[in-house]
Amino acid sequence: MRYISNYLHTFLENTPVEAFDPQPALSLIDNIQAELDRLRGLLQPQLPEFDPKDPRNKAADGKFTPRGVEICYRLFDRGATRYAVSRAMKISFGAASHRQTAWKKAGGTARPRMRPDL
Repeated sequence: MRYISNYLHTFLENTPVEAFDPQPALSLIDNIQAELDRLRGLLQPQLPEFDPKDPRNKAADGKFTPRGVEICYRLFDRGATRYAVSRAMKISFGAASHRQTAWKKAGGTARPRMRPDL
């Protein structure tokens, strides 16, 4: 961190005021912040925000509830494979394949998220 501070200080001192373009410095700060956020995410324990095996995910007839569909989609959002989703949610591989296709048609990771009643 000290290196970055010294670099910015030297950069700002050696640049004439009239020729100063703040964009490179702001871009450097944004890159540093993004890297710090990534590292913070790696170090902090990840708590699951949902339970794929929660009984509220399936109706009495075994079909997914709207909450179950959202949980399934969130697993795909995290990069889970069809096999991983089928194991986590206790559904067949074919059902997981169907849900993955529906997830892609809904927009994949860019789809609008619903708030399940957690």
